[in-house]
Amino acid sequence: MKLSGSYQINLEKQKVWEALNDPEILKKSIPGCEEFTKESDTEFSATATNKIGPFNASFSGTIELKNINAPDSYTITGSGNSPVGFASGEAEVRLESSNDGTKLIYTVEANVGGKIAQVGSRLIDMTAKKMADIFFWKIFRFNY
Repeated sequence: MKLSGSYQINLEKQKVWEALNDPEILKKSIPGCEEFTKESDTEFSATATNKIGPFNASFSGTIELKNINAPDSYTITGSGNSPVGFASGEAEVRLESSNDGTKLIYTVEANVGGKIAQVGSRLIDMTAKKMADIFFWKIFRFNY
């Protein structure tokens, strides 16, 4: 699955970067997040439960930040397992200054397997886009 998009954020780039790297803000913003633990400056462990089609899936996994070019870009890689399947992926996140604040641009490539993959790519794509929209709305509306 491939997904891309952008968001215009009415904050300066440094503030956006700080929010994207704050474990407490991330925990509040990740849909269904129950646990989010900072293991190191670039590694986190997380547990989140979300509805994907007919499945209520609870994933436990790891997240790692790579290719860090503060405050302009980084790569987020992650993988998680659930009794109904697995998910793994990589996201490129880029920040660009604009007249109205900051433009956040992302591209995601993700893979799912197990029973979850049986719900079909269209439903998985719609769920992933909805979760990205919720994440970015929460991170920049509730927290700043």
